[in-house]
Amino acid sequence: MIPAAPVGLRFSKMHGAGNDFVVLDLRTDAALARRLDDDPGPLCRALADRHAGAGCDQILTIDAPGAAGALAAYRIWNADGSPSAQCGNGARCVAAWLVRDGAPAAGFAIDSPVGRHAVRALADGGYEVDMGPVAFAHARIPVQGVREDAAHRCILDVDGREVAFGVASMGNPHAVIEVESVDQAPVGALGTALQGHRAFPDSVNVGFAQVMSRDRVRLRVFERGVGETLACGSGACAAVAVLARQGRVDDAVDVVLPGGTLRIHYDRVGGRIRMSGPAAFVYEGHWLA
Repeated sequence: MIPAAPVGLRFSKMHGAGNDFVVLDLRTDAALARRLDDDPGPLCRALADRHAGAGCDQILTIDAPGAAGALAAYRIWNADGSPSAQCGNGARCVAAWLVRDGAPAAGFAIDSPVGRHAVRALADGGYEVDMGPVAFAHARIPVQGVREDAAHRCILDVDGREVAFGVASMGNPHAVIEVESVDQAPVGALGTALQGHRAFPDSVNVGFAQVMSRDRVRLRVFERGVGETLACGSGACAAVAVLARQGRVDDAVDVVLPGGTLRIHYDRVGGRIRMSGPAAFVYEGHWLA
């Protein structure tokens, strides 16, 4: 008789518009929770490795809710093991995972590291998430040592070149640069330069946005701790907020990313943003390493 293989660490592989995740349920695994709390880097890097691991942009952990009123909480770990405070595509995937686990599709609340989010399933199979309020104050990003022009753009010298960008926080920091063509944008080079610039002491997610019309934007995002991803939900929210503040787009915008399209609704009066888009299961796995 062939002995049964060890079960190992159970996980779900998911993606939202190509932004892919390994999802771990920590609600009944206190040992794994402590392992991630104590030293998340080795496990996150191993899981995220696209050759020797499951391969992902981020690891999502589902935790017990911290306060009454939420069904669950979730945390986000980048591929390099650094924590992230927010992830829009991840929030939709957590919602889909919980619905599959028995949560009501009509709607419930989940807690991220930055606050509470109402989520609900949509008729097209996607999910809508209330991403909460956007913040533009420089101290909230944080960004320092820049000047701001009349269009609310920060002006910064980067390696001898003057770069203009808007900033916004969705609980995590974003710089949004409007470009004529996202296909020709220096995403890797300029994204890396801004992330390492002293103006961003906590680094930054860098979005490159091409306005196609008042209700349609193309976007590429170079994410902190990951690099360029196929989609960034919080980056799409930040891009719409920044561009709307500059008068470039309306309040409801389709954001077209390399991995798919997200629908962003920006309430300028209340400052809150709702995001809708796909969430897909790829496979279930057992990590044996």
